[in-house]
Amino acid sequence: MDDRQFRQAMGNFATGVTVITTEIEGEQHGMTANAFMSVSLEPKLVVISIGEKAQMLGKIKESKKFAVNVLSDVQQEYSMLFAGQIKEQRTVNFDSLAGLPVLTGAIAQVACEVVSEHVEGDHTLFIGKVLDFKVEEGDPLLFFKGKYRSLLPEMSFINK
Repeated sequence: MDDRQFRQAMGNFATGVTVITTEIEGEQHGMTANAFMSVSLEPKLVVISIGEKAQMLGKIKESKKFAVNVLSDVQQEYSMLFAGQIKEQRTVNFDSLAGLPVLTGAIAQVACEVVSEHVEGDHTLFIGKVLDFKVEEGDPLLFFKGKYRSLLPEMSFINK
C-alpha cells in the first residue's frame, strides 16, 4: 500500500482542527492536531494521538496533562502557528482551565489528566480523564482534503 495514497484516503474524512496544549515549569507548549475524539461519558474520557517525531510527545509524557482546544472558523492562524507553518515569532495569550493553558476563543476547551498511554505504530494514544471543560458559541474550523474549510450555510431539506 502506498503511503501517499493512504494519506489521501484519510484526507477524505473531514475533521475538526484542534490545538493540544500543555505546560511544563511555567512554559506553555502547543501543537495542531486533528486526531482527537471522545471515548466515554462515564467517566468522561477523550483520546489524542501524537506522532513519535512530535516535540509534544515528550512534553505530555512529562506533564501528564493536556488540554484540547477546538478551533473556531476564525482561528486558522492558530492552527498554522502551532503546526509550524508560520515561522515568525508570535505572542499567544493563553487563558487557564484546570491549571492548563487554553486558547481564548476556542469553541471548546477540554482540560485532561493522562490516565493511560498506548503506543500503536508510530503514534502514542493518550487517554485523558476530563478535569474541566468550557464551551463557546461559534462554528468550527474544518480540515478536508488537505485544506482548511468552514461550514456551509444551513440548507433546508424537503422530505418527500
